[in-house]
Amino acid sequence: MSAPWARAAMADRDPAPDTAKAWARVRHAFRARPSRGQWVVAALFLLLGFAAVTQVRSANDDQYTGMRRDELVTLLQTLDGADDRLTQQRSELAATQRSLQQDSERNQAAVEETRRAADALAILAGTVPVVGPGVVITVEDPDETVGASTLLNAIEELRDAGAESIQVNGVVRVVAQSYVTDSSNGVVRIDGREVKRPFVIEAIGDSHTLDQAVVFRGGLADQVEALGGEVNVEQTDALEVTALAEEREAEYARPAR
Repeated sequence: MSAPWARAAMADRDPAPDTAKAWARVRHAFRARPSRGQWVVAALFLLLGFAAVTQVRSANDDQYTGMRRDELVTLLQTLDGADDRLTQQRSELAATQRSLQQDSERNQAAVEETRRAADALAILAGTVPVVGPGVVITVEDPDETVGASTLLNAIEELRDAGAESIQVNGVVRVVAQSYVTDSSNGVVRIDGREVKRPFVIEAIGDSHTLDQAVVFRGGLADQVEALGGEVNVEQTDALEVTALAEEREAEYARPAR
């Protein structure tokens, strides 16, 4: 048994040196090289983690583990058959897509061709305004000797030269059904509408060809000059024909079936 004075001395001792020793041991543990036992424990933890990951990854394959060989073969054949069917369906869908695309392109081409044909017919029928190169022909007739026959010859010569659209005095559109007449007082009418002098004929087509159709020997220029008048031809790259012909329904003609 310790003496009373010794126990009193231990009770009065400062605890600070013991705390410092404890922290010193902790620092030594971190700085010291791991022992063999510590390496073994670390390896065991590593193996346990790897085993756990492997087990999780192979969990989805457990359902095939207990299957017999013939069952696995049947399963593979079923999967192969399903893959073949999907491949065939994919090919059929691709072929259908190509066919639909081709049909759409053909339909679009047909629509565009129909639109072009309709535009061409509208131009020939004179139901739409048009613009293009051509000539402006001015027929001066101070003695009023130029009549319907001369104007009709001029129109026919321009058509033969390739004129696609013709208007007179900016108010009358000349089409296939147009007619030119004289009245008793010297008035010239086209499709029943009076056209006053001077006559201004505007025609869209190849400007050089139309020009030559007017001035060639024996043509419109010579005919008008022989009657005491004068013809002037002006070529242009941007001629507007704005007069429209009345739409007419065929009275006798019917589409052939």
